[in-house]
Amino acid sequence: MRSPSEESVPLHEEFIYCCGAATHVLKCGPWKDLSKDESKNLPRLLFMIIPDTDIKELEDVFGLNGQVEHKLNFLKKNVSKDIKLVLIAHSIGCYITLEMMKRASELQVLRSVLLFPTIERMAQSPQGKLMTPLLCKLRYALYMPVYLLSFLPEGVKASLVRFALRGMKTCDESSITTSINLFSVDCIANILYMASQEMMKVVERDSTTIKQNLKKLIFYYGTGDSWCPQHYYDEIKMDFPDGDIRLCEKGLRHAFVLDASKEMAAMITDWLQDDLTKL
Repeated sequence: MRSPSEESVPLHEEFIYCCGAATHVLKCGPWKDLSKDESKNLPRLLFMIIPDTDIKELEDVFGLNGQVEHKLNFLKKNVSKDIKLVLIAHSIGCYITLEMMKRASELQVLRSVLLFPTIERMAQSPQGKLMTPLLCKLRYALYMPVYLLSFLPEGVKASLVRFALRGMKTCDESSITTSINLFSVDCIANILYMASQEMMKVVERDSTTIKQNLKKLIFYYGTGDSWCPQHYYDEIKMDFPDGDIRLCEKGLRHAFVLDASKEMAAMITDWLQDDLTKL
């Protein structure tokens, strides 16, 4: 007999329109519609994963503020108010998560896990100093090369991605497939536009929101992260000594999804065990 962890989990994939943007939704579990299902077997807890998003106020859904409102609108329309939430966020998704908790304090957030959090001084980080001039002043120069590369066959694009990632010991095949989207001008335009806003708007850490929600938050910083360097960890650890603020001891990179997603998932599962047993 297989253990619960070995049982296959139903996966539902769909696109919905949220705030005017086509939104790709992956649902793990037997429930297809949490807002309309009237059965008594609805889950008591929902995990919402907020990645380092690539996607002008709500007319600006691909901007930083628009992405916050997009996530809140999705929850409002698709998830019952009674369901508890675990928010798992990475990079700029951590900023979005804190903004969600600030703007919608009524959300039933059980725990928020903030991985490699870019929540302050992005333009002053080592990578930010390098990228800010490009993102804020020169990003349009990248559109033509990407447009020309978009005509390459899919196999050639995949080979170029593998070549770019050749230094990694292991690389998830799904990362190759996803990275091929970078050959789309629309995708690149959205990424660079969003990133330019991050450099300009993610400046001061929102210590007020962190203080108000400290018992719900888990921070996980990297030791060699050029987007949120270790002294950012040292400072937030000093400001919030009672917080659950961790420093990576495994040498994981900021973009851990490329080669360590399973290892990260196992760690998060372990961190959340106590919360889940109390449900």
